Amino acid sequence: MMENLIIAKARQDALQRKVEERRLRLQEAANRRFAASGAMTAEDQEQRALYTNVLEYEQDHDWPKQWKANIKENPDASIVLGLVSYLLSCSDHPVVQLLRKHQYRVYNRLYPIVSRSHLESASLSLNSSHRTQKFLHSGELLSADMNIDDQRFISPNSSLPLSHCYELNTNCDIEEEEEEEESQVETTVDRENSFEDLETFLSHLDWVPPDDLDTDPEQACDPLIQSDIEEMEARVLKEQLKAIVKDIHIAIDQLLSLCLLSFECLNTASYRDLCLASIEEAFFTPLWSALMALFRKVHREREQAFETSMRIYCNSSPGDIGVPSKLFPNDPELLQGSYPYKAAVQELKLLVQDSCPQRKLECIVRTLRLICAYAENYRCHNESDSTPKTAAIGADDLLPILSFVALRCQCPQLVAECAALEEFIHEGYLIGEEGYCLTSMQTALVYVESLHSKPQP
Repeated sequence: MMENLIIAKARQDALQRKVEERRLRLQEAANRRFAASGAMTAEDQEQRALYTNVLEYEQDHDWPKQWKANIKENPDASIVLGLVSYLLSCSDHPVVQLLRKHQYRVYNRLYPIVSRSHLESASLSLNSSHRTQKFLHSGELLSADMNIDDQRFISPNSSLPLSHCYELNTNCDIEEEEEEEESQVETTVDRENSFEDLETFLSHLDWVPPDDLDTDPEQACDPLIQSDIEEMEARVLKEQLKAIVKDIHIAIDQLLSLCLLSFECLNTASYRDLCLASIEEAFFTPLWSALMALFRKVHREREQAFETSMRIYCNSSPGDIGVPSKLFPNDPELLQGSYPYKAAVQELKLLVQDSCPQRKLECIVRTLRLICAYAENYRCHNESDSTPKTAAIGADDLLPILSFVALRCQCPQLVAECAALEEFIHEGYLIGEEGYCLTSMQTALVYVESLHSKPQP
């Protein structure tokens, strides 16, 4: 027995030496990969550690090599999409682990902001001095939350559309102390602090205005104090939003960089765009409702102005909004009980159902294309000379038509949605047709917001 124990111990020591030798060998490969950059920053060091994890993963799995060989033999966009899709389905791959890490980090910042905002707006029994002191204190807490990076708001039992709870690779030595604290706290959190809990808040996004909350004169807050509180709240929320948007941009860039390091065959202009689109869809899908709750809170005044105009002009004709008579049918029989540009309205309504910024932008582009097609048909019908000599509409005509479509859509959330798109759409998409369509939509929304202050037709 003693001889067997000695042999087993020797085998174990040999195995450990092999594991350590492989780790050092992969570490040297990662060092060589990043040595060309010269002096390494903290970001470079973290990226090197992540790339080492990728090399270790590829030592134990054959599918990355097979996909690389397939793309080399048949470089096709469909194969690239298949590779990225398969990659994002592998929960143990370092890219997916990094994705989960960033998702939960953003969620942990969103959860206290959104849930606190909802609870404060629903409070019915706070006197003026208590409300003032409470918000002054909560303002400090909100600022402190900008540095939250832990897991205390995550339930280990939550059923977010992520296949697995977040786990950092144990071989990664970055933020070790922070991760140990997170794992200790995570074991004590209860069920109420989960993604499902936040969904209960997000199902009531139309916050009650303060005037409707404090109906008791004795509890009413002084108008000047109330104004100061609202101004402070708006400023803190904007700072929170700015910080979260910055974190998301850093996360997307880091995920794309690690993905391209893992699969060098994707490092071309067209493949990079496909890879970025897939990463953004996976990243934003479980987070968009919470992000939109914060964007709607920040842009609440604009949404209220939009809703006011919507109530006033909901049944108005295109001519009442400023659309030239040649660009909509004047004969009611031609509409057959419908209204002009209906297909464009229905298309725009689909925007709020998506959770990916890129698909939302594509929805706006399709909406404007439908508007142009409708305008061409209406002009050909109204004018005797139907031969198209120029484009049916220019920028001056597009604005009122798009405003009419937005009004008919009856969705004030479009204000926050487009504000979010402006933050998250990649700069490369904002140069051509997509950028023009998004800018036109933003301009139309601002125009709709101002309609209620103008005399009615």
